[in-house]
Amino acid sequence: MYYKFHPWLWITGFTFSRLPSSDAALGCAGMKRICVALLVLTMFAALPVMAADAAAKGKIVHVVAFKYKKAVTEPKKKEIADALVALKKSIPQIVSVQHGPNISKEGFDKGYSEIFIVTFANEKDRDTYIEHPKHKEFAKMLDGLLADKGIFVYDFVAKE
Repeated sequence: MYYKFHPWLWITGFTFSRLPSSDAALGCAGMKRICVALLVLTMFAALPVMAADAAAKGKIVHVVAFKYKKAVTEPKKKEIADALVALKKSIPQIVSVQHGPNISKEGFDKGYSEIFIVTFANEKDRDTYIEHPKHKEFAKMLDGLLADKGIFVYDFVAKE
């Protein structure tokens, strides 16, 4: 009796010992083709997961909010904002800087009056920024100007 190789035969426990020896070779070649096809399909199925992982190591958004002491004047706040924005010229790892004062009417600001959103291409660039001497110099400007627990920092991987 002649049996053609079929994947269901393998799954259901069919063995090639029932085939004549010349047909068994065809069965093994067919099995190899199926294994290769499954491997290729598995690799294609994994591409979206690998792409998602690559995106996780992608654009970093660094959010910083300041809660100033009551004595800090508006001109001083503007000086600080201008200094942080100017870091983009000194630190090439910064992709963009956006900022602005709180204008929400909801009342959930918890006293934070200014927020900055600094974007980096990746975590390495963000880490370079954190350790950069110009960033540390900027941080010293804040000494004595922020209220107790007056800074909030939150970093995340941007998802489109």
